[in-house]
Amino acid sequence: MEFCVLTEKEYDEFSKKNEGLSFFQTIENAHLRKMYGAIIHYLGVKENGKVVMGGMFTETPCMFGKKRFYAPQGFLGDYKNISLLKYFTINLRDYAKKRNAMFIKIDPPVIYQIRDVNGDIIEGNTREDDVINNLKALGYKHFGFTKDYRFSQSRWNFRLELDTSYDELKKRFSKSTRKNIDNMYLKGVSIKRGTKEDLDDMTYLLQATAKRKGFMYRTLDYYKKMYECYGDLMQIYIAHVDSSKYLEYAKTNLEKEEKNKEEILEKMKVDMVGSKLKNNLESSNKRIEKLKEELEYATKFMEEYPNGRNVGGLLSVKSGNEYITLTSGILEDAKRFMPKYIMYNEHILDAYKFGFKYVNFYGISGVFDKSSPIYGVYEFKKGWTGNVVELVGEFTYKVSNTYYIYNALRHIKIFYRKITKK
Repeated sequence: MEFCVLTEKEYDEFSKKNEGLSFFQTIENAHLRKMYGAIIHYLGVKENGKVVMGGMFTETPCMFGKKRFYAPQGFLGDYKNISLLKYFTINLRDYAKKRNAMFIKIDPPVIYQIRDVNGDIIEGNTREDDVINNLKALGYKHFGFTKDYRFSQSRWNFRLELDTSYDELKKRFSKSTRKNIDNMYLKGVSIKRGTKEDLDDMTYLLQATAKRKGFMYRTLDYYKKMYECYGDLMQIYIAHVDSSKYLEYAKTNLEKEEKNKEEILEKMKVDMVGSKLKNNLESSNKRIEKLKEELEYATKFMEEYPNGRNVGGLLSVKSGNEYITLTSGILEDAKRFMPKYIMYNEHILDAYKFGFKYVNFYGISGVFDKSSPIYGVYEFKKGWTGNVVELVGEFTYKVSNTYYIYNALRHIKIFYRKITKK
């Protein structure tokens, strides 16, 4: 075996053949991180001239004049091959030490276990304890089975397997999800697949939700750089409302309900008026009031936005055998159009077209009840009926003793963040 610095071409060819490849470990992501000051290292092990383990590592300033080495959602290789893992780790440590690193951080692309749609453990499924134990035995410190999704990379993801046709898959969606998809198309919501010219609109839409919820958000400059680096690996979806279609939708629905009310009244003239007919009439009157309000809104919407309006944005990325919904956003005053249902549905349709095995709706919390402050994220994704995918998590490997101070300060920061949330 030989530890070596890989050329970008060598690493690119190796990584693309690895089933665990995440877009975080691609050379495209390396190019983006380099634009923001990271020093990139492609490191690996060759056996008989063939790369058998490797990763893209970023070198960034940490504290005390030290550096941090990080393999985002990597490195790549067989974590169960203990001799290979040990050889790579020892040489990686020595290499990082020469670069004045304090520690090495990894969050391997290894699934710990797959859970059902409710987040419950599936009976009979195995867990990847061997990988965790192998890393621990070599000196890696496991950050634990965290449930918060706001770490470097999400440990909890929600994924759909495209193991059948779209029509069959749609039957698995919850009733409300299917209804919302169909209704929003009828309401005049459509999807534009954006290009570089749509980055302004996409950024504005993504920031709208992030600012509203107090999340960190990226700038337009970041997405321009990302588009430059990722190219075809990145796909923009813009949800657009056609004002005329929406107005027609509102008129048609009101007319249908008014006709329904007339039929109820006709029945009341000839039939015995019981509780059922009275309840039907009461329900119809309530629907008519709501539909009148919607028609009024649609009329004003048409006046204000005669050419329609962009109401939501989604950024998706292609990664190995997965098509990932990376981030999305909608306008606060456009919730009635539920653009996420259309954007996610079109994402799924494209996943079939592109030939992906999975659709990954990406990060969720590991808390599956309403006590979670971000339960709504999981609840929305749950409606598409898939599986919760739990990864092994984050590990660090000490290179310098100053890491002990850094680690203590990090735990204090996390503890403080938890108590201030209460």
